[in-house]
Amino acid sequence: MTAKNFSTEIRRATLRCLHSQGSGHVGGSLSVADALAVLYTHHMDVDPQNPKRPQRDMLVLSKGHAGPAWYATLALKGFFPMDWLDTLNKIGTKLPSHANLTLTPGVDMTAGSLGQGLSCACGLALGLKAQGDTSHFVYVITGDGELQEGQNWEGAMFASHHKLDNVVVLVDNNKLQIDGETQNVCKMEDLEAKFRAFGFETTRVDGHDHQALHQAICNAKVRNGVPHCIVMDTVKGKGVSIYEQMGASNHSTTVNDEQYALALSELQ
Repeated sequence: MTAKNFSTEIRRATLRCLHSQGSGHVGGSLSVADALAVLYTHHMDVDPQNPKRPQRDMLVLSKGHAGPAWYATLALKGFFPMDWLDTLNKIGTKLPSHANLTLTPGVDMTAGSLGQGLSCACGLALGLKAQGDTSHFVYVITGDGELQEGQNWEGAMFASHHKLDNVVVLVDNNKLQIDGETQNVCKMEDLEAKFRAFGFETTRVDGHDHQALHQAICNAKVRNGVPHCIVMDTVKGKGVSIYEQMGASNHSTTVNDEQYALALSELQ
């Protein structure tokens, strides 16, 4: 399956997951579907039959509220049955609102408070180096809004200092967060320049252009002694017109029967 087709299936399965609950984090889930499609089509060295295999690539979904998109991806890849998607956030579920590594096959790091993912990824990446694993990478998907948290920049300093060239950060730069536009809540300025100042090799791409994103990840995987950051310009709610048009209010919103049917009709 191509990344383009896979991204459509991820969006459909994400909405199935959210529709089962009636609401949830729609906008930020849809905006990372293309990144997840490219990663799991072309880059992630993982085994659905052995998700804890020591030698593997790892993903840290720092923006944990996009969990439904990750669950959709993992289910489609065969890490667990598709009908698990209908249990999102319900009592006894293995798919909580924010991913939990003790519950969900394929999840490498628990996501709780935003802003912690890069630090966790640094620990995982340093562990790979300590084990002599030079073949695998730790990918981090972070939101632009959560980069307002200072812990990210402590993690960035750590990654640069320890020459963690097995860390690839993908910033979901959709320019919106729960309280509105990021430039109004707390302006982030030039994220590409910021990461570069912290010692990262950085690039910027259209986060919905599969070929550009694939090439950027390929370039980031060239070992050169520095961590890597890809700033992805994205649209919150991408792929479904009713959610794209909501702006910041799509951070968490309803997925009722009518909205679900309309969304599926657009995602043919």
